Amino acid sequence: MAQLLTETENAQYVHQALSSVDLTGKRVLALIPDRTRTAPIPLMFREVCASLLGKVKTLDFMVALGTHAPMTEKDILDHIGITKEQKDNQYRDVQLLNHIYNDPGQLVSIGQLTEDDVEEVSNGLFRMAVNLTINKAVFEYDHILIIGPVFPHEVVGYSGGYKYLFPGISGPEIIDFFHWLGAVITNPKIIGVKRTPVRDVVDMAGSRVPIEKSCFAMVVDKAGLAGIFFGSPEDAWSQAADLSSKLHVKYVRKPYRQILSCAPTMYDDIWVAGKCMYKLEPVLAEGGTLIIYAPHIEEVSYTHGRILDEIGYHVRDYFVSQWDRFKNYPWGVVAHSTHVKGSGSFENGIERPRANVVLATQIPKERCNKINLGYIDYREIEINEFMNKEDEGILYVEKAGETLYRLEE
Repeated sequence: MAQLLTETENAQYVHQALSSVDLTGKRVLALIPDRTRTAPIPLMFREVCASLLGKVKTLDFMVALGTHAPMTEKDILDHIGITKEQKDNQYRDVQLLNHIYNDPGQLVSIGQLTEDDVEEVSNGLFRMAVNLTINKAVFEYDHILIIGPVFPHEVVGYSGGYKYLFPGISGPEIIDFFHWLGAVITNPKIIGVKRTPVRDVVDMAGSRVPIEKSCFAMVVDKAGLAGIFFGSPEDAWSQAADLSSKLHVKYVRKPYRQILSCAPTMYDDIWVAGKCMYKLEPVLAEGGTLIIYAPHIEEVSYTHGRILDEIGYHVRDYFVSQWDRFKNYPWGVVAHSTHVKGSGSFENGIERPRANVVLATQIPKERCNKINLGYIDYREIEINEFMNKEDEGILYVEKAGETLYRLEE
């Protein structure tokens, strides 16, 4: 385990970092993750406010939700670690904002990635123009302060940095494009790779937001904060990704035929609990079974469930081979489908996935069948039967979704 920072050390770093940037009299918008990311958000909220309130003209916080469901006021207050009374008194001048990605009234275009941009950044996989829309509220501020953790990520390689702008507070066009780009390249070739075509898309889009920006990029170990880096979104993210590659990647000698991947309660639907598959697909044996064990989950996706009921979960080539049938669905949802289902083939109308992905949740068997995923009654699972059986080809992961598993080379 890495040497962890104390709260005092972290607070000192935040204050020193923010004092190195001239924010006096400026309007500052801080972007934070929602509760599907492990990070010391209450500590960061408290210390950023202590550093900037009274110095800046405005300090507000926006939850960079991407396509995730909006948080209630109570959820946000719990997330940042304050009470309603504290909000109404100590932090009464701080606005707490949600981003809604599919509300045209919240969005404004800042231009586009041209066909030439897309062809270059995708290494020739796509040639198309992509509209860049972002939450128009950012133009009410002089400085954007990104605050977020960095982990291996299935779409972009490593999360964080400019990802808090795209998709964090962006519109659907760019979200759909780069998620599908990542799906076409595939999760095993993207996840845990620092420089990817998708990261290049995100950085290119983020650099075009014409507002001053800085970033706190955090690296979270199981028990606390192992590192924090401040600077431009590119530089802070780069340093954090380097540390994350050492802390969040676990190497094993051989693949497993069966994996029990336990979803933490911060994942409240399969849309986010899919990470329990993404991070473990590289060590699942051909034809193996991965069980997403999440007795608390009741829904496939609170935002995109209807669409997933229609298209189901399938391997990439199932969609690519029938693209005219699926091209008008949101590409980001199609991408999620392929990431959860995993690698495989589709030939002569027959789909052959590498993995057997099974849900052990409150989602009924009938719906699991409908969306083309396996089902097992979570009450029938004895966790002890999966523990300490690596030599038998069985892996138990207590808190899945943030540590990437890879085979030793």
